[in-house]
Amino acid sequence: MWDSLQGLSTYIRMMLSTQALLGAIGVGEKSATVIGATFQWFLRDLTGMLGGILFTFYQGSNLDSNAKMWRLVADLMNDLGMLMDLVSPLFPSAFVFVVCLGSLSRSFTGVASGATRAALTQHFALQSNAADISAKEGSQETMATMIGMALGMLLARATMERPLAIWFSFLSLTMFHMYANYKAVRCLALNSLNPERCSILLQHFMKTGKVLSPEQVSKMEHVLPIWVSSWSSKNSEFMNVDICLGVRVSSLNHLEMRELLHSVSSHYKKAKYLLMERKGIVCVVMHKDSTATDVLQSLFHANAMAILMDKHRNLHSESQSWMDKHYEAFIQKLKLSGWKTERLLSPMIIWKANWICGSSDGKID
Repeated sequence: MWDSLQGLSTYIRMMLSTQALLGAIGVGEKSATVIGATFQWFLRDLTGMLGGILFTFYQGSNLDSNAKMWRLVADLMNDLGMLMDLVSPLFPSAFVFVVCLGSLSRSFTGVASGATRAALTQHFALQSNAADISAKEGSQETMATMIGMALGMLLARATMERPLAIWFSFLSLTMFHMYANYKAVRCLALNSLNPERCSILLQHFMKTGKVLSPEQVSKMEHVLPIWVSSWSSKNSEFMNVDICLGVRVSSLNHLEMRELLHSVSSHYKKAKYLLMERKGIVCVVMHKDSTATDVLQSLFHANAMAILMDKHRNLHSESQSWMDKHYEAFIQKLKLSGWKTERLLSPMIIWKANWICGSSDGKID
């Protein structure tokens, strides 16, 4: 329901912003030229295309692991893009710059929305019927579009040449859209594992011995970027852990390399990953032959080390001891609670290493 309502408000506002944009380009004015309007529209579209490519390059690997957050961010960027279109007539000397900013904002929306839609479709395809789910979701969106456009045309007609009414309607609908979108994202209880959900699950398990359900975790995880919602995390019962997954070995200094070499032979003989504490951050070095299961285990192990870090203990020994005693039981409880433990949804791990473990020392390439 919330998804349909936020979509409806989007298409109503789109009529208002499009009306303002076309008026700013010069539609209906004798002084406007076709070539001028075409050139302005071309620059607008070109900026959006370049923005989409750059956004994909820098953030493409993060969309799977934070689908809920990026779905919300996509709609917020779309709101910003429509706001730029509505503002553009107020700045005729900077019109091209303003509409290019709006197009850039919407290009982020297009990439993030399309990618997260695919991820969320897989979540709802409980019977491996992703195509059916996608078709039905598309039909629902088309219906919302038709109703929204019809209502938008009526609103645009009613508010014509009444700037105060236009701005009041647009801002009111934008506030409602943001609220409805937030509620829609909050309703999603994803059963896939990403770094934040892993941290919440492990911290609760280490305290109580029980595993939270996807519905319970969905109420605790962030749906806004961490830097936006960091103020609310101060009162959270779960600590924020700093973990760097897939550290490049060549970025370590000499002392850190010695520590890593020592840990190869003393703590991680059978593991396909290495852990080390670096300035309060738990760094994870993945083996070149590591699998999806190894990546998931390494993140849980790193979380266990980060939790024990505040207690000034022997991190490697105690975290490894906890993993040996409780990890298999923990994974089984996750499966029984409905969690997908086949893989971890995380940014792509680009840097991996190869090491050889001997009787007394190790060698890392």
